[in-house]
Amino acid sequence: MATPLDSLRERLLRAGVAPRHVRRYLTELADHLSDLRAEEEHAGRSKADAESAALVRLGRIDDLSRAMICQRQFQSWCARAPWAMFTVAPLLALAAAYFVACLILWSGWRILLPGSDTPFVPVDGLAVYYFGLGRMIYYVTPVAIGWGICLLAARQRSKAAWPACGLILTALVAGTARVHAGRPAGFGGIGRVGMSFELGPSLPAVAGSLSHVAAVLLLIGLPWLAWRIQRAGSLSA
Repeated sequence: MATPLDSLRERLLRAGVAPRHVRRYLTELADHLSDLRAEEEHAGRSKADAESAALVRLGRIDDLSRAMICQRQFQSWCARAPWAMFTVAPLLALAAAYFVACLILWSGWRILLPGSDTPFVPVDGLAVYYFGLGRMIYYVTPVAIGWGICLLAARQRSKAAWPACGLILTALVAGTARVHAGRPAGFGGIGRVGMSFELGPSLPAVAGSLSHVAAVLLLIGLPWLAWRIQRAGSLSA
């Protein structure tokens, strides 16, 4: 059963107040409400009457919410700069992860496969785990970042536009990322590892890349979609 403080929590989160400030504020209000309830019961009121009187003394939801919403220092960065939190920050994190993955590939190639013209060859022993770490970072990071966007949007009760942009951009980058490795012509050339973002040179390749993008988007967006469906159902109930 929803309580007035539950309604206040939703209002504050939708208004952009940071969850940590919401938790602290509601804890303080709950303690104050408990004290008011005890005073009313001590005055001889029944539990139901004491609860109603305590809520009246606590104040209206509009007034309690306004006290937090009007103070900018309590606003989360998701409300202040949603474009940065849901698009720029995830893309920077993904770029950093891809850089680490390419660095692992390049260093493993030099150390563990010094005589190979490419690192994309069957490996065994320590190389399996070393290159496996790079592959894990490469494939898992977009999913982790996408789920992070979903979690952030759900915690902050964010509107759909910016989280959707972040998920689409993340899926687009992950679905079109291609790692290239090669050794320059000539004896003793140092191998190079790079990355490009492309849909493909032909129509079938473009279709395959778009299918990959769609699959990644579906995977990383499922938690947020499920949360929005569940929340819509609870609000309509």
